[in-house]
Amino acid sequence: MTTPTAVHPTPAPIHHASPSRRSTVVRLVALMIGPVLVCLGLGLSYLGAFHDPQPNDMKVAVVGSSPTAKVLAQTIKDEAGNGLDVTTVPTRQQARAHLLDRDLVGAYVPTPKHPELLVARAGSNSNANAAQSIFRMVTDKQGVPLKVTDVAPPAPQDPNGGGLFFLLITLSVASYCCVLVLAPLEKALGMRARALMGLGACLAVSGVGILLAGPVFDVVDHSYGSVWAMSLLYCVGVFAVGLGLQTFLKQLTPLVLMGLFVMLNLTSAGGLMSPEMQNDFFGALHSFWNGAAFVEGARSILYFDHHDLGSHLLSLGLWLAAGVLLTLLAARTETRRGLARLSSEQQGLSSDRVSECVHIHEPGEC
Repeated sequence: MTTPTAVHPTPAPIHHASPSRRSTVVRLVALMIGPVLVCLGLGLSYLGAFHDPQPNDMKVAVVGSSPTAKVLAQTIKDEAGNGLDVTTVPTRQQARAHLLDRDLVGAYVPTPKHPELLVARAGSNSNANAAQSIFRMVTDKQGVPLKVTDVAPPAPQDPNGGGLFFLLITLSVASYCCVLVLAPLEKALGMRARALMGLGACLAVSGVGILLAGPVFDVVDHSYGSVWAMSLLYCVGVFAVGLGLQTFLKQLTPLVLMGLFVMLNLTSAGGLMSPEMQNDFFGALHSFWNGAAFVEGARSILYFDHHDLGSHLLSLGLWLAAGVLLTLLAARTETRRGLARLSSEQQGLSSDRVSECVHIHEPGEC
């Protein structure tokens, strides 16, 4: 009688993830962190800049030198706290001059029956609205209407004064897109060729920008050449910074450029919300960031008789200089990398030739 043989089940093979598959998964996870960082950055920057706007060291004045005017100024300051910097100006004419020099946001002319508020809406619509709200509370207590006089109105086709800010968005996005378009050509084209192509693109972008803002939509209704020149200076500065960073940051470049020229730049430009209506962080950025320099410089040209234009041009020039310096460092780095790569290839080719010679000839003959 034959004894039955026990059949043992064959264990299922254990599949281990290959190293290439693991590295692919890790890379995909790392790439998906990018959108999360973009969401976090945009949320922090835009909500941080624009939520709950309150006056922050906003300079206003009461017109008059009488004790009554001084008491009114002190009363308004006491009620507003640190948000307002309230002074007195002797005459209405002097108050108007301070507004056009952008030293004041609003100037209140108190009279028993017809009080008047002077504003410069072209400098900042948000500032004008804030000043109007503040002094309307004063006239409401007196039971009289408030007359608002705009000493520097924006262009008729741009009543809220936001057109220059939207032009800034157009120029910013188009300029750093030029960097991203040229990034894949890093190995095929040298730095000089890419820089010249980018300069040509900036000429085109700034030209299209002033064409749209000027004749098409009348946001810019005069001084086309001056505003175009500032647009070109801004575009070239953004492109130069991005071109220089691309060599060092590689795939991180889009995220960094978005941080520099969208998250921090657009929120501190003063286009929709002035620094006097933002916290100290964005107010500080407004003093030297290139987007703010473009917006305030264009306002200076269009509405304020070129007042303080030099400081805005200086800011744009410094950003361009930083971009040129970064580009020169990047060009030097790329040249050094190219020489190292060529040397490595030559050494590899020499080793291959020696190995081939050893196989064919005696070792002493090679």
